[in-house]
Parts: sequence; C-alpha cells; structure tokens
Amino acid sequence: MEVVNIAAKLDLFTEHWQPRIVGELNDSYVKLVKLKGEFVWHNHENEDELFLVVKGHLTIKLRDRDLSVSAGEFAIIPRGVEHCPVADEEVHVLLLEPKTTRNTGDLHNERTFESRWI
Repeated sequence: MEVVNIAAKLDLFTEHWQPRIVGELNDSYVKLVKLKGEFVWHNHENEDELFLVVKGHLTIKLRDRDLSVSAGEFAIIPRGVEHCPVADEEVHVLLLEPKTTRNTGDLHNERTFESRWI
C-alpha cells in the first residue's frame, strides 16, 4: 500500500496521448495521461472507460453529442461507444479502465501506445 501523488506523477512525463500506469485495482489500471489536440475516433468493444479530469477541460465527442468535462468531473464511456477526446489546451486526466484496454481501442495505428508504469 502506498499513497500516490497525482501531481508528482504527472510531472514525470510531458508526452501527450501516452497513458502511464500509476496503480492497479482488481482487473483495472489507474492511469494518468496528458492530452492536447484531437485524438482519433475509436471505441473499446469490451471495456468501459472512466475519464476523470484533474486539470483543464476535456471535450469527448460522441456521434450524437459532445460531453464537456472540467477539472473535478468525470465521464464514463460505456463499452462499444465510439468517441473522440479533444483538448484545446493541455488537460491532465486520470483513467480507470480494464487492463486489456488499448488507448486506440479497436484501431491499431501510429497513435497506439502500450501503457507503462511510472
């Protein structure tokens, strides 16, 4: 058991769209990620995904509407729902998702990143 300082962990990296693992909870990872710009449209066929905004503002585009998520708020994207995260300015996000979750979901391209521990 240990205490994890989110701000200190976020200070360890600068890259965008490359989640870092900071904890485990049952069959899920707790990840931190910095986002800036627009990601790719994707879905996670078998995994739900929780986005908790730590700093900044995140827009999660859905096919029928946009979710607006500010610091201190979270949104859960259910499995199978196509989405596209967008951050006009850098945003810091805590992700809670099953260990099998790939950042680009059903896609495998140059934005695919294998999460690693920090």
